[in-house]
Amino acid sequence: MATTYMTAEGLQKLKDELHLLETIERPRVIAAIAEAREKGDLSENAEYDAAKEEQGVLESKIAMIKAKIMDARIIDETTISTDEVQILTKVKVLNLKTNQEKMYQLVTEGEANVAEGKLATTTPIAKGLLGKKVGEIAEVVVPAGKLQFKILEISL
Repeated sequence: MATTYMTAEGLQKLKDELHLLETIERPRVIAAIAEAREKGDLSENAEYDAAKEEQGVLESKIAMIKAKIMDARIIDETTISTDEVQILTKVKVLNLKTNQEKMYQLVTEGEANVAEGKLATTTPIAKGLLGKKVGEIAEVVVPAGKLQFKILEISL
């Protein structure tokens, strides 16, 4: 797995999710398997099959989260400059086509939430904004066409 860059907050969210899966979900699934096993013939027991499948999915998710935690590299927020758009900065832009202002924060994939204006740095808009300075125009190609954003402000 590749190195995952995240904030300390993002890492804590992963650890919290892992704790929930290991302490609540895993025992629940184990209990469901035991209950289904008590019902007799396992070869024709749909409840047992479903519980075993759920266990497989759960264990895969736990393993994936553990791997992300092991490979995580914390981004030191104190080293971030507002001279140009970069990960963890907030950027106020003006869409030159619609004349609407919008505020985005560029974050890691695990922290992205479009409803909150948090864009993963891997998205087309974020890629177009990265490295730009106040006053510059970012041209972004999205599935709907080409967008132009004027950088109005960069903050933390």
